[in-house]
Amino acid sequence: MQIQFDPDACTGHGRCYSLAPEFYEADDDGHCVDPTGPVPVGLEGAARLGAENCPEGALTVAED
Repeated sequence: MQIQFDPDACTGHGRCYSLAPEFYEADDDGHCVDPTGPVPVGLEGAARLGAENCPEGALTVAED
């Protein structure tokens, strides 16, 4: 599983890191820090939760 991130779509609502702080982080402006890449084992649920709740659709899940 991988997360894909569109930084241009992110407006900083913060739902990803509010719902799944164990996987997503915020930068100094409140935008998501780019989580692009493979999801570590055990964090799949958190990665999916944050992506599914992004109001802008800036995060997507790609299954391997």
